[in-house]
Amino acid sequence: MIRAIARSLALCAILLACAALAAGAQDARLSARLDARTVTAVTRVLDSARTRSLPTEPLVQKALQGAAKRAPADRVVAAVRELLSELTVARSALGARSTEAELVAGAGALHGGVPAATLTRVRGLRGRDPVTVALGTLADLVARGVPVDGAVSAIVTLASRGASDADLVTFSNQVGRDIAAGAPPAVAARVRAAGANSGARPATVPGRPDNAPRGGGRRPAGQVPPGRP
Repeated sequence: MIRAIARSLALCAILLACAALAAGAQDARLSARLDARTVTAVTRVLDSARTRSLPTEPLVQKALQGAAKRAPADRVVAAVRELLSELTVARSALGARSTEAELVAGAGALHGGVPAATLTRVRGLRGRDPVTVALGTLADLVARGVPVDGAVSAIVTLASRGASDADLVTFSNQVGRDIAAGAPPAVAARVRAAGANSGARPATVPGRPDNAPRGGGRRPAGQVPPGRP
């Protein structure tokens, strides 16, 4: 009995030592890029994340990004705190078993203005499949200029149809090409989502018929218009 207790205490000591080493490694990265006061403030946020069983690496990376951009110390700390808040909400919306990648994607969507309820809805629609790509695509659409409501509608539509991660990546790329060609972001997302399984034509560029060639004249036979899959 005594030996069993001794072994248990030894194991706890080893685990605590490993945790201390991991924290020290993180502090070393931060200390190399940030001043002591900022490191102390960021470390407090990391400690709070650990208390909540949330991932700390995204927070460290956020601080390091701020340092790379030479952001003021108060902005770095504020950004790290904001990310912790978003990760907390994402975990609540997606469930305690969510992976770190899912939480980060969810936090990114929340940061873009997507409601927390949407994360829960996407989780339900995806079933047992990960939601990382779905939420990442949602955040990407908003970043491209698609209004939040339109982006949410597009992703919900695709998820409802059982779109795979590959389908979502293709959809995002198509919307990006249409926007680059001059289509309004909201129109590009709506048309591509509506036509994902129906072969619908891409969004049109304002002032130019969809079937008109860019440079004038006839399009060579077999040439695919820009933006069309």
